[in-house]
Amino acid sequence: MSCRHCKAPLEHVFLDLGFAPPSNAYLCKSDLRRPETWYPLKLFVCDKCWLVQTEDYARADELFNADYAYFSSTSTSWLLHARNYVQAMRQRLALDGSSFVVEIASNDGYLLKNFVAAGIPCLGIEPTRSTAAVAMAQGIPVLEAFFGAKLAGELAARGQAADLVLGNNVYAHVPDINDFTAGLKGILKPGGTITLEFPHLLQLIRNVQFDTVYHEHFSYLSLQTVSRIFERCGLRVWNVEELATHGGSLRVFGCHGDDPRATQEAVGRVIDDELQAGLRNLETYRRFQAQAELVKLQLLDFLVAAKREGRKVGAYGAAAKGNTLLNFSGIRSDLLPMVCDAAPSKQGKYLPGSHIPILHPEALREFRPDHVLVLPWNIIDEVSVQHAYVKDWGGKFVTAIPLLNILA
Repeated sequence: MSCRHCKAPLEHVFLDLGFAPPSNAYLCKSDLRRPETWYPLKLFVCDKCWLVQTEDYARADELFNADYAYFSSTSTSWLLHARNYVQAMRQRLALDGSSFVVEIASNDGYLLKNFVAAGIPCLGIEPTRSTAAVAMAQGIPVLEAFFGAKLAGELAARGQAADLVLGNNVYAHVPDINDFTAGLKGILKPGGTITLEFPHLLQLIRNVQFDTVYHEHFSYLSLQTVSRIFERCGLRVWNVEELATHGGSLRVFGCHGDDPRATQEAVGRVIDDELQAGLRNLETYRRFQAQAELVKLQLLDFLVAAKREGRKVGAYGAAAKGNTLLNFSGIRSDLLPMVCDAAPSKQGKYLPGSHIPILHPEALREFRPDHVLVLPWNIIDEVSVQHAYVKDWGGKFVTAIPLLNILA
């Protein structure tokens, strides 16, 4: 396999999680009687451009299909994040009724609905029919397609070049990152702005966030590598913000390479942080496997001890990251009999691989677990507040990343 960006041979394994089914391939009851497809889940690091990437096996159209079950609007904190973003961009970029906004991977309209409400023309590009239908039902214009250079050229030729092109948690999901980035340039007006948000590779390594690795994530991104990819496509990262979302993300601001805006000091500072943390040192990547295995052993020890001692453990959040953790750890319903989730699209189904049933959150009141393992640890504050009643019977919340933590 060659690097998806620079085409250099990939020789260095960063992380090997064995085999797993696609993390968002939730199962119906009838699916439990059929064979399930598992793919190798392995990451390589390129020692030329330092792009971290999955081994080639699963295709994007197999992962992001009509039954895709991730709906952004399920999380109240994410809805607030989107609303704050829209307010900030309207002010900073002076967006109004004469502007045009394009969101790539617009999901269920969680963000664009704020632009629609403000009277700012927009378009969502979303390949998954299940989420696009929800957005269109709200009056949000959506094009059902995968984004790339060809589609960008067609839209620009139709007069749909954008003043703002945004993509939240999509840049890591694209198999051809060069073509996608060329598309960003192709659809961007002169003087326009690109914003991309993605989990920061630096935080993945620092906080042992190996559960954010799944087949839908083709790339794991640092600012130094993103800047290089932008430059190759005639773009420039001129600013960056560090965000708390998803355990630590970056929001990069891009423009055409000849844009007069000055590159802000934050860009150099974040790249310096990456260098100091060893993101251009192979030894940094080589020692990560042992850290992931320690998390696995701690979680297994906790669940086995609870089983032996008669303590009940349930889980909350049927998130993709949880599926990676459970399948890597070999955890099944004998140790974790149920997981609750607020998304109606997941309730009544089963987790891929582990086949743990997904129930409505009210099941927590009936099951009354001694411990609630919160699989999407990035929203532990939101979950612990919404379900504070767990403490009424002495229940405690638990997270497994970066190390096992039983919350008081």
